Amino acid sequence: MASPDKKSFPLRVDPALWAEVERLAAAELRSANAQAELLLREALGRRGIKLAPPQGRAAAARKDPESKA
Repeated sequence: MASPDKKSFPLRVDPALWAEVERLAAAELRSANAQAELLLREALGRRGIKLAPPQGRAAAARKDPESKA
């Protein structure tokens, strides 16, 4: 079930690409959707676009794998 504060939309992705997203998600104990969002945020960050950290229960429970804490 989608979060009420999140935008839902259909996304067409190459099956091999999505399989890698799912593999990474499983390795990092995230859903594929959360992994895709993380990858999008990282890509935007590399382009100099900084967003506020995600809000919500899941965001508070997980830690950024790149953090030094």
